[in-house]
Amino acid sequence: MARSASNRENQNVTRIPKFFLLGLSDDPDLQPVLFGLFLSMYLVTMLGNLLIILTISSDSHLHTPMYFFLSNLSLSDIGFTSTIVPKLMVDIQTHSRAISNADCMTQMFFYVIFGCLDDMLLTIMAYDRYVAICHPLHYTIIMNPQLCCFFSLIATFISILASLMHYLIALQCTILKDMEISNFFCDPSQILNLACAHTLTYNVGISLIFLLLGFLPIMGILFSYYKIVSSILNLPSLGGKYKAFSTCASHLSIVCLFYGTSFGVYVSSALSHSPRFGTVYTVLYTVVTPMLNPFIYSLRNKDIKNSLHRLQRSTL
Repeated sequence: MARSASNRENQNVTRIPKFFLLGLSDDPDLQPVLFGLFLSMYLVTMLGNLLIILTISSDSHLHTPMYFFLSNLSLSDIGFTSTIVPKLMVDIQTHSRAISNADCMTQMFFYVIFGCLDDMLLTIMAYDRYVAICHPLHYTIIMNPQLCCFFSLIATFISILASLMHYLIALQCTILKDMEISNFFCDPSQILNLACAHTLTYNVGISLIFLLLGFLPIMGILFSYYKIVSSILNLPSLGGKYKAFSTCASHLSIVCLFYGTSFGVYVSSALSHSPRFGTVYTVLYTVVTPMLNPFIYSLRNKDIKNSLHRLQRSTL
């Protein structure tokens, strides 16, 4: 009896805490509908972004800095949505919301990497549009292949660094019991807030992350578009103004969609007491935005549309 009690105590001591995800809905009748909806959106996201990458890589006319960064953005969107949606669909099918500590940390790690990479690439693309419109004669000299590769490597490095910061902060915090995450995936902000809110490590880390991923990129984008708008307004002809603005309309649309939905996630979590309300904005940010990006660029960009037509004719 003593040995049996001792074994039970050891099991309790060595038991690894788990996270429990809130999920999307408790209604069993909605589960097949949700599964079909997210499977459809995931397939559209994968096919759309892969088609953008294939189109850009196969057409020499698109081997320019803008489309180089667009292909990187499509690749990042594939990774971003693949970090969340497959696990979500498995949870819907198995009716399980438990996720181990290790799996949760892994999902958080890659979520932050690809989310930050999107953030960095949108900032770099804003700078690319600034150079193209404000310094058109020096565009090819400034945005040379070496600088483009350097920007891409720096964006990847910063994203990995930010993800490691999240991971290390989480490791510093002791998780002694099972915790419920009010979301359908391992949201980094909720994990850190549940595990180590109000600690010095948490406060310093979050401040650095906000500066690195929030304030600086947004300021960079705003400054670039301030210069772009000033340059466009100084153009003499209306046709010139329209042509200049059309070159950055797709990027501006994606920026508004990306930061608009992320701001909605932040506001809904801060103001609403219902976790389900914030889930709507989270779905828009994590699933819908990566799905819409290829359509925004393909429908509003003549070069992409022409390349798609050429690709279609070559396969027939």
